[in-house]
Formats: sequence, C-alpha cells, structure tokens
Amino acid sequence: MRFSGKVALVTGAAGGIGAAIVKRLRAEGARVAVADRDVDGIEGEAHLPGDLLSAEYADGLAQAAYDLMGGLDILVNNAGLMARGAVTEISDSDWVQSVGVNVEAPFRICRAAIPLMARNGGGAIVNVASCWGGKAPGPNHAVYCMTKAAIASLTQCMGMDHAHQGIRVNAVCPNEVNTPMLRSGFVKRGFDPATAVAEMGKTTPIGRIAEPEDIADVVLFLASDAARYMCGALVEVNGGRPVS
Repeated sequence: MRFSGKVALVTGAAGGIGAAIVKRLRAEGARVAVADRDVDGIEGEAHLPGDLLSAEYADGLAQAAYDLMGGLDILVNNAGLMARGAVTEISDSDWVQSVGVNVEAPFRICRAAIPLMARNGGGAIVNVASCWGGKAPGPNHAVYCMTKAAIASLTQCMGMDHAHQGIRVNAVCPNEVNTPMLRSGFVKRGFDPATAVAEMGKTTPIGRIAEPEDIADVVLFLASDAARYMCGALVEVNGGRPVS
C-alpha cells in the first residue's frame, strides 16, 4: 500500500493507460480523482468531467480535486491525443486540439497544482510524454512529436524549478502501447488492428508492444517514494524498440 493516505488526480482517466493508472493507484491505497470528457463508469473517489481544451476547466481542475478530496499529493497528466501526418497534412483543428490537450492543459494544471502541493510540503507530478518527440523525432507525426517534445522539456524545467519545494516532476515516455487510440489509428489507415499489433510486436526486441499496465507501473514508480531522488527525468519505456 505505497499510496495509503495519498490523493491523486489523473487526467485521461477513461483511456487505456489512464484506466490502468487509476486502477493501480487505488489498489495501492490512493484516493483518486478522475478527469476526462466522460467519466461515467470510471471507478474513483471523485469525478471531474470536462474538456481540457477549456482553459477554465484546466485551470480549475487541481483546485477542484483538492477541495473535494482534502488535498493533492500526486498529479498524473496522462490525457493526450495523436494527430498523424506531416505538417502539410495537419489541419488547423488538428493543431489546436493537439497543442491544447498535449501541452497547454498540462501546463495549466501543473501551474495550479504546484502551489497546492507546496502548501502541504510537496508532491509528485508525472507527465505522460512519449518516445516519439519526447526522446526522438518520428516520421509522419510532426505535430504529435512537437507536442511531446514540449511536455518533455516542460517536465525537465519544472523538475529543476520546484524540487526545492519538495515537488518531484518526471515523465514517462512510452513507445507504442496497445490502447484503443493505437487500434483506432490502424483502423483509420485500413489495417486490421489485431494483426497490426501482432506484427509490431515482432519488431520489438522484448517480443510484444506495451500493454497499458506496463506504463502504469512505471508511472506509479515515479509517483512513489522509491523514486525520491528522481526529478526532471524522462523515463523511456519502449521494450527495446526505437522510434521508427
């Protein structure tokens, strides 16, 4: 029960990775506030539905969790979306949504959460970046990679700026993960998702692509006291598979 007595806020809680993070945190004693556009059916101690493209919602999310739960010890900025294609294939809508959800929302939530955590002696923030952009460039995902590079850099900067307040800020950088978002991308491109996931696994040295739980376990490590000397780290979780 590493997180007994701790309060966590998880964005993107309805997604594959987010749901795994919430389940793991609650299993280890945390009380969790879940945030997503639709939180119906998601188990958690507080439900905070809303649209991260709304500045008002993002600005108020940390305070809402704090008020409902009586504190805030852990923040996991997991929500994200993927716009595929070269720059010339990206629409204005793709741009606005990608930057809004992947960069601006985590910035706003962190900006509000850090003073709340500092008031109570510290906390842990874990951002979900990516091997794509966060650690290396990738083909045909220009805007997605740009946003993940931005959140990776923001993580490193906040890690330095707020360590003295007892707040550790780190990021996990997954490669491909077997989530509904990945599978829907295969469908859009005309591939059978089960076949595509299996074929991708053959090119991964460990023999398969990641499952959401593989990422959730690293997120929980970074949020725990076991990672007490990690700050501003970008932890790559890729099964040995490089960005390609």
